Amino acid sequence: MKELSKWWPLLLVGLVLFAFLYSMREGTTPEPRASEVAYSEFKQLLRDRRVTDIRLAGHEVTALAKPEGGGTAADLQRIKVTLPGLTDAELMPLIESSGAVLTVEASAEDGGNWMLSLLPWLVFLGIYFWFWNRMQSNITGRFGGRDPSEFLAGSAQREVKRKKRITFADVAGQESAKREVAELVDFLRDPERYQRLGAEPPRGVLLMGPPGTGKTLLARALAGEANVNFYHTSASEFIEMFVGVGASRVRKMFEEAKKRAPSIIFIDELDAVGRVRGTGMGGGNDEREQTLNQILAEMDGFSGHEAVIVLAATNRPDVLDPALLRPGRFDRHVTLELPDREAREAILKVHTKKMPLAGDVNLATLASATPGFSGADLKNLVNEAAMAAARSDRPTIEMRDFDEMRDKVMMGTVRSLAIRPDEKHRLAVHEAGHTVVAHFLPTADPVYKVTIIPRGRALGGTHMLPEEERHTLPEDYLKDRLAVMLGGRTAEKVLLGNVSSGADDDIKQATQTARAMVARWGMSEEIGPVDLRQSEDHPFLGREIAQPRRFSETTAHDVDAAVSNLLREAEARAKEVIAANEAGMKRLVQRLEERETLSATEVKACLAGAAAQGSAA
Repeated sequence: MKELSKWWPLLLVGLVLFAFLYSMREGTTPEPRASEVAYSEFKQLLRDRRVTDIRLAGHEVTALAKPEGGGTAADLQRIKVTLPGLTDAELMPLIESSGAVLTVEASAEDGGNWMLSLLPWLVFLGIYFWFWNRMQSNITGRFGGRDPSEFLAGSAQREVKRKKRITFADVAGQESAKREVAELVDFLRDPERYQRLGAEPPRGVLLMGPPGTGKTLLARALAGEANVNFYHTSASEFIEMFVGVGASRVRKMFEEAKKRAPSIIFIDELDAVGRVRGTGMGGGNDEREQTLNQILAEMDGFSGHEAVIVLAATNRPDVLDPALLRPGRFDRHVTLELPDREAREAILKVHTKKMPLAGDVNLATLASATPGFSGADLKNLVNEAAMAAARSDRPTIEMRDFDEMRDKVMMGTVRSLAIRPDEKHRLAVHEAGHTVVAHFLPTADPVYKVTIIPRGRALGGTHMLPEEERHTLPEDYLKDRLAVMLGGRTAEKVLLGNVSSGADDDIKQATQTARAMVARWGMSEEIGPVDLRQSEDHPFLGREIAQPRRFSETTAHDVDAAVSNLLREAEARAKEVIAANEAGMKRLVQRLEERETLSATEVKACLAGAAAQGSAA
């Protein structure tokens, strides 16, 4: 039936044309059958004056001929003859002398003129149906190639119970979040036990956290542990160009989940429809607000015996409508943080479980070298390392593959730049300055690797790995960190006599850190413990949101002065360390120009001769 619906316009046009042709044929009077005669015989009939009526249509002649010996009108014989052409000069005089009546008619070929008159209408109908089909195909595309009724029925993907399913064992590094949702498994397995005591489980659980921390994976693991039906959809799929489609999808999805209870509904990116209402975007009939209202109504419509739990994920809980977060709806909030070092090691073990690793691979070291990586980032790192080993046609994945891919993810791909010798020397001096200051300051993070190979937007880099995860930052650690940041610029000034633009990012980061120490953490004696920040860190977006200034110009001047003092003190400390270890630093610069990349062991070897001086400093 769907195929016929595509062709019915063409069938209709064909029926109209058939009826038109049939009516034209019916309008003509049928004539008696004519006998074919030769052209020479026709001419002889004209000479004998036996032809009474002649009709000429092109090269076809139809005539009435008297029988031989005469006769009445009823005895006239109908004959037909094909003329060889109108070049016979004898034909027309014979017709005139015969006394026959000559009638000239349009030829059979001229009968097709009516088709030409129909041509504009056919073109018009063709264009009309072309546009009509295009409109139908666009609507079908919006429905995802499905029937409109099927489209309105909802688009949630249902994953039924399967033998191979995701469990909490597949979720590494989120122990606190797993504990929060684990008790929901007991309710889904045995809801009567809770109902006997009058307990009601949470109607909705909101998973919050930065992108890539495993919110969707945790929801799938919850469904896998409970072994129930799992409905997965994205909130953006509710929003369509047709008003009311989103609300209809929500109704159908919740109806299906209730029929197949116990079940779990998971709505990803809830902030796509769950933003605060009444913002003036689209008015009261906004499709997004109608969809949100339907979600709220469905969650309120659960009765006590329905074993249906709604999970949602977002990385923007600050923009959600308060009605979503009240008790009875998404009343349990579970935050998934970026994994710490132990969690990163556990995640790496999960992703490398079925991969052939070389003997030199140390996942603990790799976990320490990837601070700030989410679970998705680590999975991508492992995959990139495996691809690098495959490109080199090696049977196992080596540690150098992980190191190379880590540098690629953090700093970008290696760039091929033609660097002049004097620029290369300055770059080596700059990175050596960072390295020397970090090596000799007591609380600075240990150096892991230093390189002058350009990657991404950076011309080089000094990588440091913290010995332990820090949840608070002491003042002495931050001051050493400032000195390390300014160590490259200070080294250029000490060894080369001037500075360059290569310290642009170093100065930016040092200024941000110093301003946070003064305006947020109260680490300035002149300012004291006062909150003077001009921006607010977003917990999940990884960036700051500007705020209006809430203090006077005098206070702002004092803050700027305190920040400048911290930076100048850090620069003086870096200069002191570099001057005390200048010999070791020169050896490091020379080695960097030769090798371009040095490991922690090679750095220590270069600076071994200056270790005693560094300790005294």
